[in-house]
Amino acid sequence: MTSLIPVPRRVVAGSGEVRLTAHSQLYAGTATEGVGRWLRAVLWQATGLPLREGQELDDTDGDGIGLQLDPGLGIEEYRLVSDSTGILIEGGSAAGVFRGAQTLRQLLGPDAHRKAPLGDRTWAVPHVTIEDAPRFRWRGLMLDVARHFMPKDGVLRYLDLMAAHKLNVFHFHLTDDQGWRIEIERYPRLTEVGSWRARTKFGHRASPLWEEKPHGGFYTRDDIREIVAYAAERHITVVPEIDVPGHSQAAIAAYPELGNTDVVDTTALSVWDTWGINPNVLAPTDNTLRFYEGVFEELLELFPSEFIHVGGDECPKDQWRRSPAAQARIGELGLADEDQLQSWFIRHFDKWLSARGRRLIGWDEILEGGLAEGAAVSSWRGYAGGIAAARAGHDVVMCPEQQVYLDHRQDGGADEPVPIGFVRTLEDVYRFEPVPAELTPEEAEHVLGTQANLWTEVMEDHARVDYQAFPRLAAFAEVAWSALPAPRERDFADFERRMEAHYERLDALGVGYRPPTGPRPWQRRPGVPGRPIDGPPPNR
Repeated sequence: MTSLIPVPRRVVAGSGEVRLTAHSQLYAGTATEGVGRWLRAVLWQATGLPLREGQELDDTDGDGIGLQLDPGLGIEEYRLVSDSTGILIEGGSAAGVFRGAQTLRQLLGPDAHRKAPLGDRTWAVPHVTIEDAPRFRWRGLMLDVARHFMPKDGVLRYLDLMAAHKLNVFHFHLTDDQGWRIEIERYPRLTEVGSWRARTKFGHRASPLWEEKPHGGFYTRDDIREIVAYAAERHITVVPEIDVPGHSQAAIAAYPELGNTDVVDTTALSVWDTWGINPNVLAPTDNTLRFYEGVFEELLELFPSEFIHVGGDECPKDQWRRSPAAQARIGELGLADEDQLQSWFIRHFDKWLSARGRRLIGWDEILEGGLAEGAAVSSWRGYAGGIAAARAGHDVVMCPEQQVYLDHRQDGGADEPVPIGFVRTLEDVYRFEPVPAELTPEEAEHVLGTQANLWTEVMEDHARVDYQAFPRLAAFAEVAWSALPAPRERDFADFERRMEAHYERLDALGVGYRPPTGPRPWQRRPGVPGRPIDGPPPNR
């Protein structure tokens, strides 16, 4: 009970326990039926108990589970009461009830997270009252499937892992220089050509090593529908990202006319096979705008999310400087320079999305040349972009590279696989504070929440993704959900104690996390060079 992660707002222990048996029933009140179906399914898998459907709340008396709404609670707020009358989970919405159901699963013990029962055993929940609610409305995880493709079943697995940690926004990075991962019916070459590359750099971009075999994959429209529906059942919003105008070589390889054809032979480009910032960016032409409007039209059919991510990061301007067509566009629009040209490009899609009832979000480079009106910002290059955006009245998701990029190494030891960036330990992530102290209370209202990012250049499979994500994602989840003290005042020793039980949950879930003592032999990548950065990261 005291090992819950994220830590609840209030826990009052009672005396006694509720034992679930073959006779226990599960009652799901109005608007909680979906949560009831999910909870019955996962508990039947793990326990073998049928949890027959109760027709009214009284059917759960003594040894059952009741789910119902309480309009007095916030949208994701819940209250869990386990006492002599049984177990009752109430939430302000189905999402709140679902968060409470995840807490119930933790209370039942690590084996409640397994896919099949281990044999006869007692399933008991201690008598307790738990009142809980999230700190932020955006508690996100970004997964890059462009650099290394993750098959659909792996994505569904990560949605389950997010749900288990009360995360609620899945930022789906679907396109980049190294691959286009979503089927677009009107532009079939995006996946016929753009979804695979002939070979792949192994390690950091300075590595001499190559994996000399094709790599690729993409999600069909029906795959995307399934992923979005699976996420919705777990009260997770999927925010898709189509990166423009940089990080676009895979699209240009498929449709060369999208590139700056007056300065580079775009017909000679292929899907990029290495890492870094690519000079080949989209041409600022009407043809490019119409093409991507077509892409976004199909995207809006598949993703019901409020926000659509358009990237906007790391767009080198050299080709635009040398391109007569780009320079003519700058003159035609009366712009000062190439930064304003990028701002014009982003503003176009901001207006286009707004006209269709959606909101644009992009990486903090969209601040350059003027922030698009109505746009929100993913602040990744530190806190500065988020501070500037919030002060200008724009919404912000805080995901500073130096704090919550989980591709960064977890330890300074020589055994860390393909070490990238600064050392970000479990404790470092636990002490991350998403809201900059420089913001006034009014400005801080624009911080929608926070997000951890998993860039997969050096994560070639799900085992590497697991290693980089966990256990740090558990610490991040607590930062995003719980009302913790100031970073220096947080009780990391208590979190470590609770993690002892949580490692058992991760074991039951089959997560290949980094053990506290360091990587297991098969988790190492000897001889594969990374790019470690020494010293503490800048906190700005």
